[in-house]
Amino acid sequence: MVHPSTSAYLLGGLLGLFLLVPVQVTPTPGSMCRPLQTFNEKLNHRRRYMKHNFPINYTIRVHHNEIFKVSSISKMKSYVEGLDELVLQRLWFQVNQGVLKKIIRVLPERHPSRPYTAELETRFRDVEGVFVQSHPAEAFQQELPETIQDTWDRLTEEPDRVPPSSWRYASPKTLLDNLCRTMHCLFRECFASTERQQDYCGVPHRRKGRKKDLKLKS
Repeated sequence: MVHPSTSAYLLGGLLGLFLLVPVQVTPTPGSMCRPLQTFNEKLNHRRRYMKHNFPINYTIRVHHNEIFKVSSISKMKSYVEGLDELVLQRLWFQVNQGVLKKIIRVLPERHPSRPYTAELETRFRDVEGVFVQSHPAEAFQQELPETIQDTWDRLTEEPDRVPPSSWRYASPKTLLDNLCRTMHCLFRECFASTERQQDYCGVPHRRKGRKKDLKLKS
């Protein structure tokens, strides 16, 4: 026979788990998967358009927060306990909206990569539209954690007010590689059944990426 106080304790523990789950786990709405997969298909051509059509070692200037990698996601999760993934998804859209605009801005009208990049931005906006429609309005009115809000404010700061130390240089392909990997991490439910699926959020993948970066620097 279970003692009444023990039953109350177990019930309280279960209720606590139910209350915690929505905060820590935010499944990607099914309606987003098709737009995300269509966008991903376009991203698969980024090597051709973002590397072969640019001079060797070509880079563009971006805000340091726009170099948004899987390791950036891990750091934010370590800074903010129980961070809702919806918050990170919102930040992902904010970051990469700016990234795509900056890439288009440096491309002349007749550059061979401009139509591709413009279509990529259109697909991205389509995904963002579905993302907004897939969640209640209240989800976007909640106050952001201080760390995330600080990043958000810096991303929306006027360029002439950004200190020189906050600018970084990265190749267009590197920026789109980051966009792709973080997308697979934050919206992994939509890519779970694709061929050669990798765990972009996993530690082994992050280490592999880091080793590649170190090799390129050496």
